[in-house]
Amino acid sequence: MDVIFHEKQQGSLCAQHCLNALLQGPYFTAVDLATIGHRFDEEERARMAEAGVSSDEYNRFLQEPSSNVDDSGYFSVQVISEALSVWGLELIPYNSSDPRAAVARQCPMNENAFICHYRDHWFSIRKLGRQWFNLNSILSGPELLSDTYLSLFLAQLQTDKYSIFIVVGDLPSCEADKVLALAPLSPRHFRKAPTKKQEPEEDDEQLKAALAMSWKEMEEGDDQEALNKAILQSLQSSQPIIEPQPVARAPQVNFNAAVDDDLRRAISLSLGGDQEESCSSTAAEASTSSAAEASTSSAITDSIEFIRQRRLLRLEQPTASPNNP
Repeated sequence: MDVIFHEKQQGSLCAQHCLNALLQGPYFTAVDLATIGHRFDEEERARMAEAGVSSDEYNRFLQEPSSNVDDSGYFSVQVISEALSVWGLELIPYNSSDPRAAVARQCPMNENAFICHYRDHWFSIRKLGRQWFNLNSILSGPELLSDTYLSLFLAQLQTDKYSIFIVVGDLPSCEADKVLALAPLSPRHFRKAPTKKQEPEEDDEQLKAALAMSWKEMEEGDDQEALNKAILQSLQSSQPIIEPQPVARAPQVNFNAAVDDDLRRAISLSLGGDQEESCSSTAAEASTSSAAEASTSSAITDSIEFIRQRRLLRLEQPTASPNNP
């Protein structure tokens, strides 16, 4: 990276920095460019004087500041173009109708260099070897640009109202061009340094200390119990929520129907001449039939007792003999 010539911004001498970065050497000074600027001023004054030195236009021209150079170090595009003409180089507006500009817009990576201007600031973009570099003097160093990013960068500059000029002609040979043609730089050389210095070893030590403290707390009973509770709550919260289902009610038992069935069964057995054990068996069967029937056992017992009384009365009657009428 040291092989690339790059001047950092000083005052308002961006035009000087732009030209020297483009040519890759300290070829121009502020005095050189000021001389060119003052020469343009004299030529313009001479043309205005042809219309008469007493005219209002001429007097206004003399009162206006120079458009080519000022005390801060700013220089116009005419001064830059004149300085490059010494090297046989020409500036063409990027958006002009010139056929060479149309070709450059179609494939900017095939060009050699560009000069950009916005709000009194100049900077150059040049190909060195087979790579493109942004040589802006306000940067800390050259910025590597890929071919794809070059097109995007120029489009962005146009959106930001920059004036872009194509540098047409053969640029002077430079050491950086030769070196980078043989050994292109890797993009990692131009990665920006982090704003805050990283201390990986220190971070590792802090991480280890935090882990050790965490394990120590986990080994203590209270903390372990709290951890277990937290884990249990986490597991419970991760389970899907099951909506409570309505409890099915037990089917309704028709107790009257049950009583009627038992009554009819008991009457049938009694009329058939069964012994008293049959009635006791029937009562036991009725008492153990179901939980629902147990609630009505008293009603069933009353019915059976009524039948039993009728049966006893029947048995106590004298049996009619054949000799009795």
